[in-house]
Amino acid sequence: MTFLLFFLLVLSESRADSFEEAYSDLEHYRTIYISENGPRLSVDTAQPKVISQRGGNATLQCKFDRDPTSPPNPKLRIKWTKLTSDYLKEIDYGKYKCEVIDGLEDNTAVITLDLQGIVFPYFPRLGRYNLNFADAEKACRDQDAIVASFDQLYDAWRDGLDWCNAGWLSDGTVQYPITKPREPCGGKNTIPGVRNYGMRDKQKERYDVFCFTSNYKGRFYYLIHPFKLTYDEAVRACQKDNAQIAKVGQMYAAWKLLGYDRCDAGWLADGSVRYPISKPRRRCSPTEAAVRFSGFPDKKHKLYGVYCYKSDN
Repeated sequence: MTFLLFFLLVLSESRADSFEEAYSDLEHYRTIYISENGPRLSVDTAQPKVISQRGGNATLQCKFDRDPTSPPNPKLRIKWTKLTSDYLKEIDYGKYKCEVIDGLEDNTAVITLDLQGIVFPYFPRLGRYNLNFADAEKACRDQDAIVASFDQLYDAWRDGLDWCNAGWLSDGTVQYPITKPREPCGGKNTIPGVRNYGMRDKQKERYDVFCFTSNYKGRFYYLIHPFKLTYDEAVRACQKDNAQIAKVGQMYAAWKLLGYDRCDAGWLADGSVRYPISKPRRRCSPTEAAVRFSGFPDKKHKLYGVYCYKSDN
């Protein structure tokens, strides 16, 4: 007899560190206990991985097969557990265990919940290698993001992310992804991969950071304005349009997840100037789709456009 279980998650927009890698041994998500007469209870997942987005709903499913000759058990129990090495952290995504307890029979299955999103490297106006771990967490939060996990960085590397500056990850390690080996980035004769500095001193050592942002409920757009703006003018222009000046994470999410494309450099909330290109063309990131970075110009004297963001809330 087969039963199908559902577990509905509502993913909050709270900030959280990624879970540790402590349960990597559960990648093989099906476990079957065998008795002398063969398995009397088996638990399996409808999908080994579910992908959702921040602020969205996710339904995790698992099913169990029970020996049809077994008598009904009114005390059969079903338990869902979030697998994380730190139970004090509020983490929506990660691995969830579905456990079925039927008298002396006990079986489990594990489902991975991933967020749809994008990893981006970040450093502040102060320049590169100026963030300890706490500063890195704040820098990502300020840009509508969280510090990326190793799994998220690894997936981004497999998707082509190449960045030659080391950055913090959520587990306290410092790493960087290389798809095109070269001398300044570990040597040109090395193989592509995620370079690992290992665990670093979270208070004393300073690096950049890799941030992760997921989808959002709102509108990201370039504000059409009759003239170019200083930073303060850009902030006020967005406010006048009942919006806020956009954050770096919002630009990356719009670029990666919505295909946003605009060849106009514009101010963002951190004082940087960037523009998103989804369709490479002459004078607009001709060789690759990318969020182009024009630096941190003088806020009072340099004139640019502005990107704004309107929340649905």
